[in-house]
Amino acid sequence: MKVASVIVDVPTRQTDRPFDYLIPERWRGVIQPGMRVTVPFGARRLQGFVVDVKDHSEIESLKAIEEVLDVVPVLNGELLDLGRHLTETTLCFAISAYQAMLPAAMRAKYEKVLRLAEEERRGELPDELKSLVAGRTEVAWNEVEAAGLWRAAQKAVQQGVLEAVYNVKDKAGKKTVKSAALAVSAEQAEQALHSLPARQKEVVSFLLKRGEAVPIAKLQATLGISSAPLKALVEKGLAVVRDVEVYRDPYAHRTFQPSEPLALTPAQAQALVKITASVRAGEHRTFLLYGVTGSGKTEVYMQAIEEVLRQGKEAIVLVPEISLTPQMVERFKSRFGPKVAVLHSGLSVGEKYDEWRKIHRKEVQLVVGARSAVFAPFENLGMIIIDEEHETSYKQEEMPRYHARDVAIYRARRHGCPVVLGSATPSLETFARAAKGVYELLELPERVADRALPDVHVVDMREELRSGNRSMFSRRLLDELRLRLDRGEQAVLFLNRRGYSTFVMCRSCGYVVRCPHCDISLTYHRAGERMKCHYCGHEEPLVPRCPSCGGEHLRFFGTGTQKVEEELAKLLPKARVIRMDVDTTGRKGAHEELLSRFAAKEADILLGTQMIAKGLDFPDVTLVGVLAADTMLHLPDFRAAEKTFQLLTQVSGRAGRHELPGQVVIQTYTPDHYSIQLAARHDYRSFYRREMALRKAHGYPPYYYLTLITAAHQEAPAAAKAAEKIAGYLRKQLSNEAIILGPVASPLARLHDRYRYQCMIKYKREPNLSAALKAVIDRYQTDAAHGGVTITVDMNPYMMM
Repeated sequence: MKVASVIVDVPTRQTDRPFDYLIPERWRGVIQPGMRVTVPFGARRLQGFVVDVKDHSEIESLKAIEEVLDVVPVLNGELLDLGRHLTETTLCFAISAYQAMLPAAMRAKYEKVLRLAEEERRGELPDELKSLVAGRTEVAWNEVEAAGLWRAAQKAVQQGVLEAVYNVKDKAGKKTVKSAALAVSAEQAEQALHSLPARQKEVVSFLLKRGEAVPIAKLQATLGISSAPLKALVEKGLAVVRDVEVYRDPYAHRTFQPSEPLALTPAQAQALVKITASVRAGEHRTFLLYGVTGSGKTEVYMQAIEEVLRQGKEAIVLVPEISLTPQMVERFKSRFGPKVAVLHSGLSVGEKYDEWRKIHRKEVQLVVGARSAVFAPFENLGMIIIDEEHETSYKQEEMPRYHARDVAIYRARRHGCPVVLGSATPSLETFARAAKGVYELLELPERVADRALPDVHVVDMREELRSGNRSMFSRRLLDELRLRLDRGEQAVLFLNRRGYSTFVMCRSCGYVVRCPHCDISLTYHRAGERMKCHYCGHEEPLVPRCPSCGGEHLRFFGTGTQKVEEELAKLLPKARVIRMDVDTTGRKGAHEELLSRFAAKEADILLGTQMIAKGLDFPDVTLVGVLAADTMLHLPDFRAAEKTFQLLTQVSGRAGRHELPGQVVIQTYTPDHYSIQLAARHDYRSFYRREMALRKAHGYPPYYYLTLITAAHQEAPAAAKAAEKIAGYLRKQLSNEAIILGPVASPLARLHDRYRYQCMIKYKREPNLSAALKAVIDRYQTDAAHGGVTITVDMNPYMMM
């Protein structure tokens, strides 16, 4: 007998293990690890992943697999191992790890079909399949199954004669275009040419030359013909019109001009030599490419990738979601053309699925994408690059709570290939590892072509207030903006707050309008006069009177991007402004459209939130203004100073990247803070030394590891009691070396109607930790059924709120 071990789609601790199922006779030799199947589980039918196929089971009476969802495995052996690794290191459920590796379309409801790859290969079909597929280009999987032809179909898929396709219901149907193809063999078509009228002859010659189905619109446009000649050929039985599936191409409307490698500076060349040596030797090394903004890190990446592709291997390039701008995509598409797949959240479900299929079918050798692209199903990896490696968006905040850097290094070790971490402001953990020699440090200390870093001027907004300036713009920044408008240059204004006002307060009684579900004030959005919670999405209309005292004196406090836009219109009426934040880029393609307009100089000022802070490169941007440098500085987060320094350095780096010199104006109420002073001096190393001393004194990473445990419940006392119990249990289980802080109420004490209490563990080496945390999760997994307490465990957290 043959048995499949299956991880079922029930994310609970009790079911987080493989269950054995009998493989029915018709699927023996067909089912392989990495395929998805449907199995009976209690009274339900569930999806699951096959993780092993074996000859026997210790369970005597086995239920049988009911349905096979894939013809070929969707997860290869390496990704199955990676899933097991994630369950150990992030304490997630195995099913969560495996699902995170697949595009959303493959988790939806879909119809499964087998499609003939090309009409010309029909003759290569196994004999037993020919009658089933006769006269059709696709056949439903359940027909193949009913005919008992699974093994033949699987062989045809492996040979590329048939392909397995998921037509996603509701979310994204297949995209097809009406296409024309020859209905006869090439020899028969050539014989018929002599007797055809001129226009029909042109069509047949064109189809012969192409050797494949051609979209009718393209055929007519290329030959300059009407639909009549094709219609006549179809009636004669020489041509056929059919729907042909095409990939959804998110960049179909763009043309990419091919680009050539640029001449490298000595520092770039030196870095490239070390990276390519590692690629050629097939050895795993982790490099930190530390280069100031504008030093040409991307060019080093691209020339290193060229070496990887020359070796016949594949590469993954990760970029933070917010900086996956059209510019970044354009650079890679123009250099590597159709060898590139792009994966990020701006794509539709169908587009993501099509890009993933290109990778799975080995049609591309390079993936450029956000965090989840680290799971690209390549089997011959030659390099993984993580650009802006310090970005917190590389850490996933829900299960599995992985960091893309850790996954990249794990995969690269298995493939024997280098990982390149690039940043102008590396995270302290990464730079500390480079300083200790765990990673190899490669430096790019100068900008390309010896261009100067921008001059930075820090404005004390307290002084502006004292001198009677109550505007959100300092006089210095306003003068610099006017100067850019007079010269026809461009400016970027950065404010890390969207909306109009950060909170609304009654001046009579002091009442602040808050979210009914979260412990946070609502943000006022001028468009539609709405109040919104930026955590849970709750919305309500702005009320004319105070809900508490009925007073009419509601006042708007704080400044968001909408308010800045309105103020600019008053102060600089001639300035053309583009605002980029979550509100203006929600529509598909809006991000790209706004940046294209700015690149075409249809605007003088680009105003935005964090999404404009990095990755942008415009030759005429000579001024960057930071409206409130303190936004993150006073948050209850030990990384607050580091994040502030990184953001200020990154946004400053948008100025003066080409011929024209750059200027930066930073507005702040805490001008003496070391993170602001050192960012103004572009002095990363001094910041690193200062911050490391503080981390050492207070016992934070990289000197200690952290684990954050959060208990949540609809009643605050229940959450507090659970957190107390957990802290008490951990104090007994862990060594005296471990420091357990708390429990305390989370900085954001209520979220989505649930009160939250947290405790933090600081440790250096704690062999017992994993077992103790699993015991906590096991206990509260069962308790949750009774008491409704939910427990989340985050190893190496990046969000402390």
